Amino acid sequence: MAQRSHAAAVVLASGSGTRVGADVNKVYLPLAGRRLVSWSLGAFSRVPGIGVLVLVSRPQDHDLVDWVLEREVDGAEVEVVHGGRSRQESELRALRHLAERIDSGAIDTVLLHDGARPLASPELIAGVLQAARRHGGAVPGLAADDIMAIADDGLENLPSGTAIRAQTPQAFHARPLLDAYEEAARQRFEGTDTSSVMERFSALPIHWVAGEQENIKVTYAHDLVIAEQVLASANYRR
Repeated sequence: MAQRSHAAAVVLASGSGTRVGADVNKVYLPLAGRRLVSWSLGAFSRVPGIGVLVLVSRPQDHDLVDWVLEREVDGAEVEVVHGGRSRQESELRALRHLAERIDSGAIDTVLLHDGARPLASPELIAGVLQAARRHGGAVPGLAADDIMAIADDGLENLPSGTAIRAQTPQAFHARPLLDAYEEAARQRFEGTDTSSVMERFSALPIHWVAGEQENIKVTYAHDLVIAEQVLASANYRR
């Protein structure tokens, strides 16, 4: 019987998050009765087609990771990988952790998500996964009509509909993704996000998926307040 492929989701939680003003890694701060990162893990665990869930963490957060996995992921199996010095190195370590299953075809698509974005819905995740499988790569984002470009004589507005504010998860076919990250490592290239590495080292087309206003990134303390308000909203899809 032919092996059935599935997707892997990687949640990145190996940064310090010092700008939020806490002594602890911000992804383990409380948010509406749970740790911030557990909201993302829970959302990914409910998406059909995702068969592997990886949490990229710092070694010094071992006790916090154990606490979250024992109490807040509703029985989902989560594989833990220690991150590197940068976001990109952390992503590469996760991809190398999955490499054998990518090589065998067991994993056909990988989604990479910032653990500081706790409110990405299962519907958004499923839409990104579907688009990546169809097109090769997919990035969610919101239209950004207020972005300007530098011109010879000053600044000018970009044409409407030509710029987005990128979100995560970003998803790509697994083999080209791993190959691109290995090549970036060989060339010591550091991209701004996953899609920037793929644009540089892969020919895969990248499809835009409409993002969600609620899919905010927790960077500062007031972002936690906003996230609490979103979770308390009667209109929030969770």
